[in-house]
Amino acid sequence: MTLTESTIPGLELLHRGKVRETYAIGEDRLLLVATDRLSAFDVVFEQPIPDKGRLLTALSAFWFQQLESLGPTHFLSTDADRLPAGACSPELAGRVTLARRAQRIDAECVVRGYLAGSGWAEYRAGGEVGGHRLPEGLREADRLPEPIFTPSTKAEVGHDENITRERLAEMVGTELARELEVRSLALYRAGARQAAEVGLILADTKFEFGWIDGEVALIDELLTPDSSRFWDAGLHEPGSSPPSFDKQYVRDFVAGSGWNREPPAPRLPDEVIEGTRERYATAYERLTGEQWRPGGESA
Repeated sequence: MTLTESTIPGLELLHRGKVRETYAIGEDRLLLVATDRLSAFDVVFEQPIPDKGRLLTALSAFWFQQLESLGPTHFLSTDADRLPAGACSPELAGRVTLARRAQRIDAECVVRGYLAGSGWAEYRAGGEVGGHRLPEGLREADRLPEPIFTPSTKAEVGHDENITRERLAEMVGTELARELEVRSLALYRAGARQAAEVGLILADTKFEFGWIDGEVALIDELLTPDSSRFWDAGLHEPGSSPPSFDKQYVRDFVAGSGWNREPPAPRLPDEVIEGTRERYATAYERLTGEQWRPGGESA
């Protein structure tokens, strides 16, 4: 069973995003529903990826619990017995997160530990990534001397824009920009250490934050294949793009198709859809140590 759009009777739908839908519970809590929709290059594809919403919900919950010591978050629970009755239907099972409501900070907090994706393209063009001057002679997929913080704008429509730390400070204030950088780097390092223990490289990832009760809290998803680039450490060879357990598989396919990255997205072959699902499930199993049952919950 796949889900491309949700309806929860009795709850107000606040926002229908690219892949998630947000409902209000009173004044201070939210329900986040992860659908099976897929976006790449900020465009939503018509075809869903089976199991994707459940996998992202379960993996995000795992990381929120693993990294809870690193600061406030919006996460409360994914347990069905804490959800409203309308959110416990079979099609929503395993897709729903109960969270505290936050005032979102309009920036994406990207951390890169390796040279890949748009960071690699930016480096080739000018030797910098997000305003960070990097050593000469680096290759694609090389590990950086230290993880770097490279924020971007948070676009409701169209493409996000990479910005420097100085531009972020102009947008949100110097003190908040510094806190976002420190928090993001700490989360990345903790996630990368844990991924390394199971033979995975966390090449890069993005975080989002918001204000809750006067504190900066981590919100949205956390260290999932939708927001992160995971590589198999055993297959990592600098100089080329390593096989990954995320939606880079889709990006590579559509880039090779000649698509101009504007709507509508091209149709995906069945093997790309299934290959993407397998990569997400593999990331979940490697990171959590639990087996994923196709079409259902973890074992």
